[in-house]
Amino acid sequence: MAKLTQEGLVTVSPEVMASYEPVIGLEVHVQLKTLTKAFCSCSTRFGDPPNSNTCPVCLGLPGALPVLNKRAVELAIRAALALHLRVQEFSRFARKNYFYPDLPKGYQISMYELPLATAGHLEIEHDGETKRIGITRLHLEDDAAKNLHEGFPDSAEKSYVDYNRGGTPLAEIVSEPDLRSPTQAHAYLTALKEVMLYTEVSDCNMEEGSLRCDANISVRRRGSEKFGTKAEVKNLNSFRYLQRALEYEIERQIGILESGGKILQETRLWNVAAGRTESMRSKEFAHDYRYFPEPDLLPVRVGAAWRDEIARAMPELPEAKRQRFVRDYGITAYDAGVLASTRELADYFEKVVGARAPAKSAANWIQVELLRQLKDAQKEITESPVPPAALAALVAKVESGEINAATGKKVFARMFETGKPAAEIIAAEGFAQVSDAGEIERWCREVVEKNPDNLAKYRAGNEGVFKFFVGQVMRASRGQANPQTVNDTLKRLLS
Repeated sequence: MAKLTQEGLVTVSPEVMASYEPVIGLEVHVQLKTLTKAFCSCSTRFGDPPNSNTCPVCLGLPGALPVLNKRAVELAIRAALALHLRVQEFSRFARKNYFYPDLPKGYQISMYELPLATAGHLEIEHDGETKRIGITRLHLEDDAAKNLHEGFPDSAEKSYVDYNRGGTPLAEIVSEPDLRSPTQAHAYLTALKEVMLYTEVSDCNMEEGSLRCDANISVRRRGSEKFGTKAEVKNLNSFRYLQRALEYEIERQIGILESGGKILQETRLWNVAAGRTESMRSKEFAHDYRYFPEPDLLPVRVGAAWRDEIARAMPELPEAKRQRFVRDYGITAYDAGVLASTRELADYFEKVVGARAPAKSAANWIQVELLRQLKDAQKEITESPVPPAALAALVAKVESGEINAATGKKVFARMFETGKPAAEIIAAEGFAQVSDAGEIERWCREVVEKNPDNLAKYRAGNEGVFKFFVGQVMRASRGQANPQTVNDTLKRLLS
């Protein structure tokens, strides 16, 4: 049963929602990590004063001729290889014609019928299962400029155009309509970003617009093979907005169909403040753009030698690294997933192990202590004040029994705070573990004598009280007593 809300959204029951299947495809625009723009020598640096990184080429002035940035092509090929796409030997740029204030040429230089790479895939983990998402194509294009609006709604709105971004090289990665839920779309975008970061194709900074996503979404009755009419939601620049926009759009479309309406093929925008998608314009078709080959640029030819040279320089990809961590280091798949989530974190882990720390212990210390401290300090792994070798030295002291695990955590906190090595902190603050049997027995006897009631409970069969005695001894020793010696001594004295 459908119901119309005050906002005009037709809501439906969970049972009706479950009778439909979403069909989602994503078009992801990845800004390539080049120093200069796609077809000119202007800087791609973010944050410079508006319109300071411009020239006749990226401003589209008459008579200015584009020259292709070879580095942009290399990075796009690297992305294609990482996504198992087939790099075409022959591809060609085209003019995509449309008029908008942020497009000074009146057209965008893109690729149409002959893209750089085709027919690839990306595997994602979702709900404990691996799903392969097809990738239709990857092609190169130049970015539009950026529209800036101020004053709305408090005063008369003013609009500006910053052309610094205009001409920045992009790789557009178009998926097959293989995604079936907003959470799958989120997982796909997460995995894609991970690959782009690993291969250093892009910095993927969504706040700066280096990674943007358009979503094509339709719904159909479960079991139906025929696709429904799709709507496109443009310029989703965060993972959260992508998921929320898809959730809204799925419910909107199902509500329209349930109330007897028809879905319009249109382009919509996500209104962050209102929490809904809103119609922007009717959806364009390819013929609306009047594509034709770009006359000012030669076709792109990628020979086998060039492609193989780029392939040889490819880093180990995330999935391969996760599998190797499990196989070679004996850690769990979960731990491998966390440690290989970024290339920098994976490198840190391997350096700790390379400094002779046991892999499982290193994995635990990094995930529990280091990542927590980094999060609290709002630092990246590359900014860690504890170098890998220093962490390995601390782990060695815990493993050898020089200090216990609880003391090790205190020492690590001081290492993170001061940057000093473990040995210096242990010596200065008297953190060394006490293994002297006589000293430990003295602490144990004092604790037992002060707690006759708990002694009676233990001897009456309440073995749970034993943990109380251990805790009291560790407290008396400021956490420095050897835990195994404490356990052995207490068992002897209590019995």
